[in-house]
Amino acid sequence: MADVETITYPAEQLHEFMVRVFENIEVPTADAKTAADVLASADLRGIESHGIARLTVYHEMVNVGRINPKANVTIVRERKATATIDGDNGLGLVVGPKANDICMDKADQVGTAWVAVRNTNHYGIAGYYPLEALKRDQIGWSMTNTTRIVAPLWGADRMLGTNPIAIAFPGKEEPPIVIDMATTTAAFGRIEMAIRKDRPLPDGWAIDKDGYETNDPHKMVDGGAMLPLGSERERGGHKGYCLAAMVDILCGPLSGANWGPFTPAFSLAHRDPDQWVGKGIGHFFGAMQIDAFIDPDEFKQQIDHWIRTFRATPAAPETDGPLIPGDPEREAEVIRRRDGIPLVIPVVEDLRAVSKQTGIPFE
Repeated sequence: MADVETITYPAEQLHEFMVRVFENIEVPTADAKTAADVLASADLRGIESHGIARLTVYHEMVNVGRINPKANVTIVRERKATATIDGDNGLGLVVGPKANDICMDKADQVGTAWVAVRNTNHYGIAGYYPLEALKRDQIGWSMTNTTRIVAPLWGADRMLGTNPIAIAFPGKEEPPIVIDMATTTAAFGRIEMAIRKDRPLPDGWAIDKDGYETNDPHKMVDGGAMLPLGSERERGGHKGYCLAAMVDILCGPLSGANWGPFTPAFSLAHRDPDQWVGKGIGHFFGAMQIDAFIDPDEFKQQIDHWIRTFRATPAAPETDGPLIPGDPEREAEVIRRRDGIPLVIPVVEDLRAVSKQTGIPFE
């Protein structure tokens, strides 16, 4: 298969463009910079489906009044170590970081904290949030429910989102362990990128509208569904399904957000459900001060030992040996900070269209 054509841009140039686009749709400057930070982190870490490629959707959703650009994020229920937050239908890229900050502040005070969020929207990559917790010597948790796109085990209709979960552990001399995963075999953005790159899907990712497994991303989008992590029961699909259900319940019923098939559509290309059972989509954050459990230096040394022990595992045939969670993203960030962010041509064309609509130069 021929290589996909891309154009590479400096990360700083893309970040500045995103800030100016968000400001153009009346997002306050500080919030616009936060939103751009979240998207930029995805592109830098090689998670291109959740970076600037999403900017067009956010721009459209705000322009048609589906997202509030000036959200007033409020605490509606609170105890010392917990809170429920209403995002006022704001950008998840803004609501998420504010809620995460509240969670981390609480953990600074009492050791551990959990924060549920409702009435919000897509919040970028789940891994952004625990990376922020690492800066405070905390173990951070992040999860969100999303637009229904996934069939439950042995089901043939869309009922759940890709419902990602992330957690990060700091090392002392070694880089952190960063676990950032969808509860499907791949994030929906990978389906979108397959369409943009005109590539088939790997086995076990999706079914068509009749419930049969397919490698055609167009058939998945046209009434089909994605599959839980593991796909079939024999491959552990019941475990991926259970993980997705766990995230959905913590983010939906616990916060007062919508859940399962009632979650709102992320973009204008998807149809909203016929009824609501809550407000917006939901997030769930956790923060744990390491020194609430053990001396932080001792913990980090053990993480270093863990990493080195696993790296020393003999390699399986035709592989380079075991990866540590977060290795691919960390390696991508080193390269992309140095060389720039490669964007496929359909994404570039989308951004040029946004540039034309807003008058903000892209190139």
